[in-house]
Amino acid sequence: MIETPPLVDQYCHGFLRTELGLGTFEAQLIRSAGPPAAGTTFFDTQTGFAVRRWCPPLLGLEPHATPARYLARRRELGTAESARLLLRGSRVAAYLVDTGVPGDLTGPKELGLAGDADAFEAVRLELLAEQAADTSGTVAAFLANLAQAVHHAATGATAFTCGAASGHPATLAYAPEPPDPGEVRGAADRWLARRRPGGAVRDPVLLRHLMWSAVASGLPLQLHTGAGAAEPGRRPDRSDPALLTEFVRATAGAGTRLVLLGGYPYHRHAAQLAAAFPHVYADAGAGPGQTGARAAAVLGEVLEIAPFGKLLFSSGGGQLPELRAVGALVFREALGRVLAGWVGEGSWSWRDAGRVAAMVAAGNARRVYRLDERS
Repeated sequence: MIETPPLVDQYCHGFLRTELGLGTFEAQLIRSAGPPAAGTTFFDTQTGFAVRRWCPPLLGLEPHATPARYLARRRELGTAESARLLLRGSRVAAYLVDTGVPGDLTGPKELGLAGDADAFEAVRLELLAEQAADTSGTVAAFLANLAQAVHHAATGATAFTCGAASGHPATLAYAPEPPDPGEVRGAADRWLARRRPGGAVRDPVLLRHLMWSAVASGLPLQLHTGAGAAEPGRRPDRSDPALLTEFVRATAGAGTRLVLLGGYPYHRHAAQLAAAFPHVYADAGAGPGQTGARAAAVLGEVLEIAPFGKLLFSSGGGQLPELRAVGALVFREALGRVLAGWVGEGSWSWRDAGRVAAMVAAGNARRVYRLDERS
């Protein structure tokens, strides 16, 4: 049996504070542009089955409880107590929380208290731009306020994160050089002129400016490199892996670590970049969390490519505390299964398996984000 230390969840969001009905709950199980098709349910997915397998025992039920029974138990306990039991049962020691996701979500401090864990902030770059736009009357004021916001955030945050750059048409944000000041002013002028209050940043030049500003700060930069969230009104991803590779190559000498998030089903490309570039790290957790019973196979594909010191766990957990619990429990079980298999066939020793498990589960994240200096 391979024991792992309490995990470091290097990327997640806060969770909803409100009580959820069946339809609202299952809408959070997968990324989808709408509700399930008539006569179907999102519980009939790998994530749905994983929730029913791993979460009911944490709330005092048998594994594989029906959705109705599970949600009834959740209501009996209440939202806060259910979240507390789910988070503490997943044995996570620290969370890095993206605070730029909209909704009535818990912040890092509240999440940490619920899970009896440390919690650190990963600042969403797009949100800094939106906040600067809300308080700026001119292009010059916007760019000055934005620069000040990035500088201020870098003094207190653990990492920067950027999500919009993975979606069409923002792949140009991965162009391998910073935009010149004239380009930035022009893009800011166009965006501010057509933006409504609260409007999200989608302009590729502004995103590029934000990303290079984050690189200059020296904090680790988390990049969403997969298909992007399927949201109503958002076009499907058409991101070009070659552009991401060029951006990675261009940032190689900047002294900033890039962490590639949410790459499933493009996890192999993220692992290849982590192997090729010393400053690049890859997420090893979100794929297993989404694939449930197939988690060991997905994790094995990452472990066969990337150096073990370049892989970090995350649940990618969104608005349900269940997604953090499932991500952690599935990942731990899948990692143990993969490494034990290699030990059993004589390829690895138990000592090496335990050492690598500890690295991927927590040690790498503590080193990359310097968490032991912040606790």
